Formats: sequence, structure tokens, C-alpha cells
Amino acid sequence: MSLTTYSPIRLPTARPSLLGPHLSFFNPVRPGLTTTRRSYQSVLAQTDNNMEFIRKLSSSYFMDRSSKEQNGGLESVSGGRDVFDPNSDVQPDHLVIMVNGIIGSSEDWRYAAEQFVKKLYGKVVVHRSECNSLRLTFDGVDRMGERLSEEVLDVVTQWPEVNKISFVAHSLGGLVARYAVGRLYQHHGAKIAGLEPINFITVATPHLGSGGNKQLPFLGGLPFLEKQASQTAHLIAGRSGKHLFLTDKDDDRPLLLQMVYDLDDLKFISGLRSFKRRVAYANANYDHVVGWRTSSIRRQHELPQTDLLVGDEKYPHIVHINRETTENIQRGASSTVNKISTQTDDVEEEMIRGLSQVPWERIDVSFGKSRQRYVAHSTIQVKSYWLNSDGADVVLHMIDNFHL
Repeated sequence: MSLTTYSPIRLPTARPSLLGPHLSFFNPVRPGLTTTRRSYQSVLAQTDNNMEFIRKLSSSYFMDRSSKEQNGGLESVSGGRDVFDPNSDVQPDHLVIMVNGIIGSSEDWRYAAEQFVKKLYGKVVVHRSECNSLRLTFDGVDRMGERLSEEVLDVVTQWPEVNKISFVAHSLGGLVARYAVGRLYQHHGAKIAGLEPINFITVATPHLGSGGNKQLPFLGGLPFLEKQASQTAHLIAGRSGKHLFLTDKDDDRPLLLQMVYDLDDLKFISGLRSFKRRVAYANANYDHVVGWRTSSIRRQHELPQTDLLVGDEKYPHIVHINRETTENIQRGASSTVNKISTQTDDVEEEMIRGLSQVPWERIDVSFGKSRQRYVAHSTIQVKSYWLNSDGADVVLHMIDNFHL
């Protein structure tokens, strides 16, 4: 038995599933979606049975109850999954949006979503986004961000009792979430989609792109390989590849550089500033996809010395934490770069300065002693508990420090 992906032309019917009495999942498909979206949902349905074994391993604590639609909810524009506890005596007032990375899907956040709902009992409802999955993640940060913003607005209408919102995003999904926040920001009351913004959490996100030296670690820091990658990334990852390597020509400036400012209709920095906290979890080593500098929004000399990284007893893979304050930022503020350069190093510096206008909690993670270290990019998220279980303490750290 497996979770149902409902047809866009029939009303959904209840089917038994793998998860236990504490959580419900909701994943209808809205009528009127494009042929591409319908085809994509069909692929998910066909592959669902093949994923059954892994899902059982990663979610053995839970069994399925009823769908949110059967409990009186509305269908989601994206086919994303809402995770909540229908047995709670109180209605959750905090919506958590989880966003997948490149070639990912809502399944990537299954373990974390279950833990959030289990440990923050009755306080949160988690929506695992599905609007940017698999090949749709090649469409570019802007198009993905627009889709995510529409999805969030749709989900908010389904949960009228919520008044707070947080984002938890992995890899490319962190950039997509930043774009969506810029679109959803409302100046009056500093709200996001009409809700009070609380936590904005990214996990191994290439905030500064992938074009700088060692920002795509599997290239080994070799200049000729990094140059070749920047010239060919679009052949592999489409517009998203151009955005990551800052080679997009849609405007005078690369999109990621634009995203460290407030624009006329996209308030990227104001949107980030509206959150009570911003957190960047970063792999200090063994992440072959996203470098330490770009994921922690730091210059090379600002990275902690590796011999100073010490694991916490409760969270053994959390090795260093730096919490900025607004006062620290003001004291360390430098003059704004007025002239925009086309040199990657200068653009990277400008992005750091732009994103550093707001305080961040930078949390460094190391799986150096783990047998799962070579898949650190997935382990930090616990993409699959079967393969990435050592990252469970990182998820626990997110939950224990989550502001409600």
C-alpha cells in the first residue's frame, strides 16, 4: 500500500497507507494543471510503489490517518503534502513550509516533517512543497520562486487558523524560498503571505552561488574545471545552472546578486529581515555539491579553523555556532559597493555584504567521523533515513531551537 496521488479529473478516494495514527498527509492534484504537471504527477504515482520499502524504514513511527480533504480541507494547488496531528486538542497556529533542493521532491523532507510534528505536538502544521520537483528544479530560481509563492498562498487559505509562518529549505530550495519571501512580503505589518514570519532556515544552500573557487567542491578547486562548469552548467541544470553560476543574462545583473537588495516589486532583504531569526546550516566538509563559504555566507578567512570544531554531546555533528546580532552588524558594517563589477570575486563580496545586512545564525556541521560523510549534502537533511540517519541530530537541533 502506498500514499495516493489523486487524479486531476476524479474526486480523491481514501486508501490505506503506510503511516501511523498521528499524522495525516494531503496530496491532491488541482484540476486545470498543465500537461507537464499532470505527467509529472503520473510519474510520482508510478514510482510510489517502488519507494514503499524505503518509506517504511524512514517513517515506521507513523501510520496514515485520513486526508486533510476528508477532514474538511481544500485541495492544494501543487500537490504538496501537509503533515499534522489530527488527534491534537488544539489547532496548530504555525505553518512550516519545507522546500526541496535540485532534482528533489516533497519526499526529501519526510523524516524532518514527521519529527517536527511529533516533537512540536499540536503547535505546527508542516507543508512539504511539491511545486518544484525533479526536472522542474531546472526552470530557474525566479520561476520556481513564483510557483512556491503561489503554493504558499494556496496553503494559507487551507489553514485559516495559522498566524505564523516559517521556512525550512535544502540546497537550491533555500534560494527559491528567498525569492518567494521577496514576492510574499507585505510592507504593512511586515508580514509574509499575511502571517507573522518567525524562522527562515536554510540547509546547505548555495547563497553565493556555485561559481566561486571551491563553491562546487567536487571540482577540486581546479580553475579550469570551475571555468568549464560555469560555461556548461546550463546544459545540465537549465536556467537554474545559469543562476547558480551567475551567468544569466536576463537582466543587467545576475539574479542572485539582485536578490540581496529590495527591488520595486520584490523585497528580498525586507522579506528576510521580517523573520525573527535567519539560520544557515552548512557542511564544513565532505559536501561535494555546496561549498562551506557559500552555504554559510562567509568569506574564506571568516571560516572557523577545522581544528577548533568541536561536536556537541547532544548534537554530535553540530561543531560550531555563530549567532550574529543587529548591533554586531552595525559595528562591522562597511560601505556599500556602488559600482557593480562583472568579476565573480567582486560579485561574491557584494552578495555577502548584501545578505549580511541582517543577522544570521551560522551553524557548522561536520560528518567527518560518520560513514555517511561522503553523502553529507543529503545526510544533513536526512533525505532518506535509511541512507542518511546520522543527520538526525541536525534535525533535532533545528526543532529544539525552533522559535514558536
